[in-house]
Amino acid sequence: MAYCGADHVSSLKPGKMVLPGGTGRERRELMEPFTYCKLEIFIPETHLKALQKALQEVDAGHIGKYDSCMSYSPVTGCWRPLEGSSPFIGKCGIISMEPELKAEVTCRTERLEETLAAIKKVHPYEEPVINVIPLYMTGMDIVS
Repeated sequence: MAYCGADHVSSLKPGKMVLPGGTGRERRELMEPFTYCKLEIFIPETHLKALQKALQEVDAGHIGKYDSCMSYSPVTGCWRPLEGSSPFIGKCGIISMEPELKAEVTCRTERLEETLAAIKKVHPYEEPVINVIPLYMTGMDIVS
């Protein structure tokens, strides 16, 4: 894959942006007003169990009195490996269209960097697609 949303977190706070290559500290500063974020992780089905284990080890998906909370759905990913890449699936210069899973999990923003590192450790893609979305509110924030 050719894009990593986690390395391009932007516009999380009015008037501030992180450019590609921004530091972990800069990302944490932008995420400060948000207690939680949602991660969208695109991964081959063969690696789902390893991803679940890695997320559990860093306590991602912990919601109230439950842990290991995650959802996933089938999607079709498209990409073209460029010269110099080492694709897990596909061949350089040829557009690939392959089945993948889109896994979604919440994590505390204070553990974001640790969670991203755990995901990248088990992810087979040279450039994993991981979108980090700040959550203004979660179900835990709703008062009845």
